Amino acid sequence: MRILPIASGKGGVGKSLIAANLAIAFAQAGKKVVLADLDLGASNLHLLIGYRAPKIGIGTFLSDLRSDFSRVVVDTDIPNLRFVPGDAEIPGSANLKPAQVSALARRLLGLDCDILVLDLGAGTHQSILDFFLLSGQGIVVTTPTVTATLNAYLFLKNTVFRLMYSSFKKGSGAYTYLEKLRKDGSSLQQLYIPKLMEAIREIDPESYTKFKERMKLFHPRLIMNMIEDPKHAEVAQKIRRSCVEYLDLEIEHLGVIYRDTLQDTALAARIPIILYKNQSILSQAIYRIADKILQSEEEHVLLEGRSIEESFQEAELEAEVDFDAKMEYVEDLLHCGALSMADLVETVKTQQLEINQLRKENLFLKSRLVKLLSSSSSMQPRN
Repeated sequence: MRILPIASGKGGVGKSLIAANLAIAFAQAGKKVVLADLDLGASNLHLLIGYRAPKIGIGTFLSDLRSDFSRVVVDTDIPNLRFVPGDAEIPGSANLKPAQVSALARRLLGLDCDILVLDLGAGTHQSILDFFLLSGQGIVVTTPTVTATLNAYLFLKNTVFRLMYSSFKKGSGAYTYLEKLRKDGSSLQQLYIPKLMEAIREIDPESYTKFKERMKLFHPRLIMNMIEDPKHAEVAQKIRRSCVEYLDLEIEHLGVIYRDTLQDTALAARIPIILYKNQSILSQAIYRIADKILQSEEEHVLLEGRSIEESFQEAELEAEVDFDAKMEYVEDLLHCGALSMADLVETVKTQQLEINQLRKENLFLKSRLVKLLSSSSSMQPRN
């Protein structure tokens, strides 16, 4: 079984859209797929695959961990695809206890399928990080906005810290050192992990080695969603540089997906976009990403013959190609009368307003980052 957790640092970046349509693409490729809605507390994945409102879901199992889990695994109208609904109306279902996380993970990993797609909740709750770490090659979805890219980076940083804490036994020198930093008022989130690990290597070589071995198996991947311009693909490089410099972590780029208003039409019709219009720019991007995943090596191993750098260069090239295809599509709509010049002008005006808002947001966040970086420089651990 290949496990594919799909996460995001914040909501509204299209994570569930990608999870649903990737699962369908895998099923169309002949793989036995299970799609699980683990966005507990905000579960709506069934809408994206055209499934009726579920009567029972994961919350039903969580309320009685000894119950039959197979009851909440349902067939869909899509060949090769089964679905595990979440629960949006059960209080506290988004904040699972460790025993619930463990029991749910065991049931999911025991399912008979080729690919298990996990649509995780937004944010960095411990249970979300634990589900993400079920695989060494989970996917983080982001958009080009400053807040989304910052939250994507922070999600990866929290995941690395979660991996670190789970690698250190309580009472060990490394664990005690981290707890001392935390109790002394140091914000672990403002520490550079390479510097932190230098100190831990001196204090507790055994824990240091264990963590480094686990990090060798951790190769998360990135999808840049809802881009409007080929230049937006370059934003992924900023996330990559931050991960390398501050987390000592390499990430792979799976590709870009352009914003497509057809998705709204497909959602209203309760039809997944790759079934509604499989030749759309969005659908073709989904298929392209699915192919990359299916062609990749076994779990925990980076692709041979395709370096990390090449994956980013390839994504930027795909952004250019898709943009040209998108412009040709708009021209076709204008020529056939399906899109009037007034519609086009209104769309440009709307996008200009969004761009102006993003610029203001960018300036605000830059000022905050400057303050945070200046304060963090005085909080680095000293050897």
